[in-house]
Amino acid sequence: MRPQDALPDGLPVALPDAVREALLAPLVDHHCRGVRRDDLVRARFELLITEADTPAPPGTTHFDTPAGAAVRRWCAPLLDLEPHAPPAVYLARRAELGAEEVNRRMLCGAGIAAFLVETSPEAPELLSAAETGRHGDATADEIVRIEQIEHEVAETSGAGVSYISALESELADRAARAAALASAIAHRYGLDFDPARPSRGAVIAAANRRLSDPKEPLADPVLLRHLLWTAAEAARAGGLPLQFHAGHGGPETAPHRADPALMAGFIRALQPMGVPVVLLGCRPFHRQAAHLAAVFPHVYVDVGGTPARAAADGVVGELLELAPFHKQLFGSHGRGVAEACYLGALQYRRALAGALALRLAAGEWSAADAARVAYMIGSGNARRVYRL
Repeated sequence: MRPQDALPDGLPVALPDAVREALLAPLVDHHCRGVRRDDLVRARFELLITEADTPAPPGTTHFDTPAGAAVRRWCAPLLDLEPHAPPAVYLARRAELGAEEVNRRMLCGAGIAAFLVETSPEAPELLSAAETGRHGDATADEIVRIEQIEHEVAETSGAGVSYISALESELADRAARAAALASAIAHRYGLDFDPARPSRGAVIAAANRRLSDPKEPLADPVLLRHLLWTAAEAARAGGLPLQFHAGHGGPETAPHRADPALMAGFIRALQPMGVPVVLLGCRPFHRQAAHLAAVFPHVYVDVGGTPARAAADGVVGELLELAPFHKQLFGSHGRGVAEACYLGALQYRRALAGALALRLAAGEWSAADAARVAYMIGSGNARRVYRL
């Protein structure tokens, strides 16, 4: 099964052939999460197609969501089902094929040439970056979550001084084998943190408190700031981008504190270091992210990760109006189930096609311009920023 054959076209009829070809060209997925390797019962599958961490209320289902509707419409044909297959039929066919075959069909069907996968060593049920690449007939590299590194260091350090040195060493070592470093400070604390690098004394005192209970997730603002600055140094040494999750997150997230505009001071402080900053999944703050990408030379904004067509149309269209085209990067943000990777790629392509068709019809862009922008956002920018 070739990726282009598996994609329901769904593109505007009037698109020039060169633009259609650019839209259907293999993508670089610059950010996705691990895909489950095991067969899933319905309850587990439903939790993986929603941001919620609890089952739907009695008598309802998480299939009654934009993501659930998209799975039934667009993913069903890849499992040899008719579009809009009922949830029970879809899940029965999924179980019949088995997780490995489903993952292969979805990841290959996404038409992705390279995956950058944010991995989690504590989740062996997820495919590794290399396994994701093999299932998708693509290359793959790892994105390292810096909070995970800090957790590992905290559990093995005996004192604040050793914590500092071990964190620096471990981040440098992992950066040498990664495509990027990523932070979830938006969802651990918020992006309204003090941008200044904390003093060594303050870090040692905070680390000593942290080491008294290292199993707890890191929430101390001093240590989070120290972690960010240490990661920035490792990223600079390794020539890597530093990714920041923003916008919508899990139920523990305070949405108003996940606006990337709140970290403008930190972004400004990083500029002399030359470390690329990539803002991930910024909805509903994608306009603020676009502004940061427009005014700071080292800031890039994520495009994609919206399984519902209407949401994708809005995000893609607004980013084309607000952010430089060479600052936008496609990311599926697929997590948990391979359907998310497939839908992320599908809806991105369809949304970008619609936005380009409008500009072509109005005579604002030439076909060559539209094709060039599609190639840039779909793969070219990521290959440049991540040095692929």
